[in-house]
Parts: sequence; structure tokens; C-alpha cells
Amino acid sequence: MNLASSRREAVGRSVIVAVIVIILILAVAAGIYYTTTVKSSTTSTSTTSSSSVSTSASGIPTTLSIDDAYWPSNDLNMLYWTNYPNWLEYTVYQPLVTVNETMEYTNGTIQYLPGLAESWNVSSSGSTYTFNLRQGVTFSNGDPFNAYQVWAEMYGYYYLSANSSSWFANYDLFNMTGVNFGPSTLAFMNSTDDQITSPSAQMLAIMENKSWPIYVDSEYQITFQLQAPFVYFPGTLTSLTGLMWDAQYALDNGGLGTPAAINSNFNLTPIPGTGPYVVTGITSQVDVEFAQNPSYWGDSLTTQQISANPVLSPGQAKDVVVYYVDSDLTRYTNLATGAVQIAAIEAQDWSSITSNPQQYSYFTMPPSGGLLTAIAFNTQVYPTNITDFRLAVSYAINYTDIIDTALLGQGTPFMGPEYPAWSQYYDIGSFKPYSYNLALAEQYLKESGVTTPQTLTFTIVSGCTLCANLAQVVASDLSQIGITVSIQDQLASTYDQPYGSYTTNVQDASQIGQLSILGGATLWAPDALTPADNWISFVSNSSLWGNWAAYSNPTVQACVNAFTTSSNTSQIASLCAAAQQVIYNQAPYAWVAVNGLWLGDGSIVYNNKVVSGFLVDPLWSGDSTLPLFNTVTFK
Repeated sequence: MNLASSRREAVGRSVIVAVIVIILILAVAAGIYYTTTVKSSTTSTSTTSSSSVSTSASGIPTTLSIDDAYWPSNDLNMLYWTNYPNWLEYTVYQPLVTVNETMEYTNGTIQYLPGLAESWNVSSSGSTYTFNLRQGVTFSNGDPFNAYQVWAEMYGYYYLSANSSSWFANYDLFNMTGVNFGPSTLAFMNSTDDQITSPSAQMLAIMENKSWPIYVDSEYQITFQLQAPFVYFPGTLTSLTGLMWDAQYALDNGGLGTPAAINSNFNLTPIPGTGPYVVTGITSQVDVEFAQNPSYWGDSLTTQQISANPVLSPGQAKDVVVYYVDSDLTRYTNLATGAVQIAAIEAQDWSSITSNPQQYSYFTMPPSGGLLTAIAFNTQVYPTNITDFRLAVSYAINYTDIIDTALLGQGTPFMGPEYPAWSQYYDIGSFKPYSYNLALAEQYLKESGVTTPQTLTFTIVSGCTLCANLAQVVASDLSQIGITVSIQDQLASTYDQPYGSYTTNVQDASQIGQLSILGGATLWAPDALTPADNWISFVSNSSLWGNWAAYSNPTVQACVNAFTTSSNTSQIASLCAAAQQVIYNQAPYAWVAVNGLWLGDGSIVYNNKVVSGFLVDPLWSGDSTLPLFNTVTFK
């Protein structure tokens, strides 16, 4: 994901997928990227609370207030599964599968845990997953959560993707050729006698049809039949398409819409979820108000159960308000005066945070994290279509300067495309990250055969401070080996227009320029918590979004394909070892860093006299920029 400095990040922020066509919003994003969240031109309303924080008898603020730098791209409408940042992730909409975030953010170990799915079974072939759902769970409006709801949501997403083969978080996992799901089925689902929460025999026959890849076994059991083994399938259900919303409510209130015109009624009237909070008020482009869900199923969880899986916590704050404030100075002022307790703070005011550790603490990523910065070489145009020239540029870049200048000194060099948390597949062969070596750069430049002076176009997203700082370092570095860099600022919509799938990027290569930042605006975080994500996004000929280098290689593709066709992890690792060697030698990307700060040039900052800590998006900011506010603890 990726949130763009405008996918978050992507990401991270990723990080928000900027696409023009609604169908593409559902089908193309292989990672959440930061392009569409670049500073808004709209004037944001700042908070006006007093500096004193009203608290309950236990010392918990009566209302937890948070300032974010980004407004969700499609407001609060869950029919857009790529909506970024998703302010309702886990707090309103809970996933089928959760993650042990303590392990994830401490040492990079990924452990899937039960969410709304209490357990799951995998067939011996590794291609059939049966999920046993929690019983007695209801959505906040009282509708039951069950397998029928999950079934309806999954096929609803498939329909809204215009029946894309990669409708499921951009993974081509299901054989959908025999599926006939469309307007007539949706109409039937919402007829008087066929409410999906308690389907008639005729509706149930459709839901139990085992010739379709997703089918209901019973009221609280649902099966996903993959077209090939995928060991990490539960990781696709930790967020995005795995977040559960009340499909019955959606059908009762105008339906899903169509692929070309998704029902926008839910933008500011969100569909109910099962989570610990409910939305109580929305002012578009200003704020969203939340209150604890009085019927939250997790209220009955024991202290021990919540400790083992804290993302299920009912939350300590009775009310929460999240404000959209696009001015970093205003966000800092609100935090400093006590108007908010948590805020996104970026480079402009970062020194004010780091110089006052007695009052402020901030969230940092581990070196094993999945929030990445990389420079993409356009492998389809001269001279970056020459391998030795790409290597020359890779060794001419001072990565330490980029980390210090653009990433505020917090980043760890890495060798992509994998991120370090997936240690079994990360940098197999232990190649050293490209380093600043002018002698080696000049040697590769000579071997490339590019002898005449060159001017490379480096396209960046306007308004992205991080992007500008990074590009300026690169321009200065390359001038030392006789290469001129022309930095071109583009609006996010213009920047994104030529990008899309691998095929699109090859076709539009002449419009892209020779250099760009992976994802558009500095940061990239995954769409799903699996080791396949970056391989599919960055270096696959089946990539729907993220292959900024327009790069493909048969040896690399064998690794990409193995993830979703084999359950033999040793075989996958062997194929990916060969792929890693090719990627290292061919340098389609100059891998910069695993980012240490949540926003790249800043992070989530909190008043440490009030707040003790919190958990964050398990997708390394690929789905949301906010803390999971049901996990916020107080002094």
C-alpha cells in the first residue's frame, strides 16, 4: 500500500490509489500508494478544543481526539475496498483473520490469529480453506453476522470489480469462469422471501453451489476453493477484502450499485460493522465522530482473551473524533495545546516533536517492516533500458543522504522486492544493498556504452516534500558522473494517468520518464499480509498496479507464479533465490530503505502524558494512517 505523500502513504499508502475509472479503483491497486493524498487544496477546519483534556474518573479522556493528514479517498464507503485511508479499519469493520501485532511490529514475525473467523482448516492439497465463523456476533444494527453475509460480500466485490479475475485484493486465486453473479442475482437476494441473513431454500442452493469457488457449508461455515495452493491465503483476509460489513443492510438501502456507478449513498452513511465503535456523525472533509458500540460482541471477551488478541478490544475511550487537517502546523498546534491527543506530524514540524520527548512520543517501524521507498527505472526506454546503465545509476546514488534528507534519518537499507519480515524469502543469497560507489558507477557507465551526455526525466508528485527532497539528492549525485536529471512535478491525477497494469506501463512507457518513485510518492505498503505481495506488484507481468519499472523476466516470473501455485515452501524459496539473483544483477529498481517513520517524513505522534500507546494497521500502513483507536491505552 501505499499511502502517497499526498497510499500515505501506501503506502503506505500508501499510500491511496489514484485512478480515474471506478472499475480500476476496485481492480488495479496492487499496493496502497500515496499519490492521491498529496496535500489537499481544500481548506481544512482545525479543532478548537481547549488545552485542558476532560477526563473520566479513571483518567481516560472523555473524548479521544485525533488529527489525520488525509481524508479517505471515497469517504467511508466500504464498497470501494481500496478506500484509503480506511479510518474504520478494525474499529468498525473487523477482519475474518487478525494478526499478532506485538510479534509483527517487534521482530517482524507474521502470525495469523482468529478474527471473525474463529478457526480455519486447510485441505491436504493446500487449495481449500474452510473458515468456522464466530457465532452470536451481530452488526451494530442488530443484523446477524454469518456465512451468508460473508458469501454476499465476496461476490459483491467480484461484481463491482466488473468480474475481474484479480478482484480479490489483486490476487488471481479463484477460477470464476462458472460463476454467474450479477444484477439478477442481487435482485433475487433482496426479494421479500430471500433475505440473505436467513436465506430461503432457493437462495441457499445458490450459496451452497460447490461449482463456485466460494460457497457456504452451513450458517457459520464458509469455504474458499482456490484454483491452486496458496500457503498464505489467510493473510489476504487480514484487511481490505477481509473486512466485514453488513451486506443485508447494503441491499436494503439502495444496493451495491454497478461497477461503473458504485452506490455512493454509503459514502457518508456507512454500512454497519461488527466492531467496537460505531460512526455517530460525519462532516465531509472535516471530521468523523465515533462512539463505543453498545452491542459489541467482544464486550464479553475476558482480559486474557483481549491480551492474546488486542485488536478485538472494546476500547477504553467512550467517544472518538478523527479530524482531517491538511496543515501540518495546525495539527502540531492542536497537539501542543491539548486540542487533540494524537496527530500525524510531518517534516515541517518534526524537530518540535523530537526536541520535546518529555511531552511527545511517536510510532516507529521495525527494520523488518514492510513500508518501503524505492526508485524505479523505466526499463522500456533509453537509456534506462540498458542494464549496465541502471547499475551505474544505482551505485551513483548516496542512499545515506536520501535517508537523512528525505526520511528524516530513519530508514534501513534493504534489497527488494521482498520486505524483511518475510525472512524465508527476503534477499535469498544475502546480496548487499546497492551502495554509494562512484568508481563502480563510472565503470558500469562505461560498460553500458552510453557515452554522450544524458538528461534523465525524474517525475514526482506535486506537493510531496519527501519526493522533492529525494529527487534533488538523486539529481545532485548523478551530476557527479555526468548525468543531468530533470525533475518534473506533476499533479497526482496527471502523474497516475499512464500507470496501470504491467501491460499498460509497457504501452505507456514513453509517457513515464526514466526515473520515478515506486508507487508515486515515496512510500509503498502491501495490500495483503503475504510474502507474494511485493513480487506480484513490482516484478510480475501479471501486476495490476505497482510495476513502475515495467519489468518482467521469465526466471523472476517463475518465483512470482510459485507463490500461488505451490504449497512447497522450499520449492518457492529455491525459485525465488534464482529470481533474486536476476533482480540484483538487472537492477529494475534502486532499493532505498525500509522506512522507520509511519509517514516517511513523520509519524503518528501522541501526547505521552495522556496516551500510553496503541496498535496500528497490520498492513504496515497499507490500509490506514490512523492508530487502531480501540487499542489506545492511557496513562
